[in-house]
Amino acid sequence: MKSKLIIVVLFLSLLAACAPGQVGPAKAELPAGMAYAEGKGIYFVHTEASDQGVSDKLTEMMKSPVLYVPALAGVPDSVLANVYVFTNGIAGKGPFGFQPDVFDNPPGTAGYSPLRRLNTVAWVDPAKARELKSAADVLSAKDAGELGIEQPGVVINMPFVLWDGGKR
Repeated sequence: MKSKLIIVVLFLSLLAACAPGQVGPAKAELPAGMAYAEGKGIYFVHTEASDQGVSDKLTEMMKSPVLYVPALAGVPDSVLANVYVFTNGIAGKGPFGFQPDVFDNPPGTAGYSPLRRLNTVAWVDPAKARELKSAADVLSAKDAGELGIEQPGVVINMPFVLWDGGKR
């Protein structure tokens, strides 16, 4: 009986060794964040940031390394798209605990870039905050004096992985 068991184990080991390997390129699993672009939900990943503090915050939030790459701060402005990150207002899953981020220029539109200029958004009266889902909504609220936007000079690589009409 013992010898039959050994033969079965050896046979199964041989079969496992002959099994086909992974087909196609290697795949990596990264945690995706949810945000909005042009009024629709999208998913994206954070891979690098030009600021150590932002890199650390995103690494902690996503439970996955976001590399500190200071050279990103020198990327020409013409190559950057925007991400709007809320620092107060409606509670949510954004990096500061408020509503999800809002992106302009999703893939397939003029100006798309995975490299994003960080724009921090603060409601003047947080009690009057509402969820915004497009860059046009954010800029309209700014023009109406409802919120302020600051650009701290941080660049983050945030490629989309799932969006309206596309996915990687």
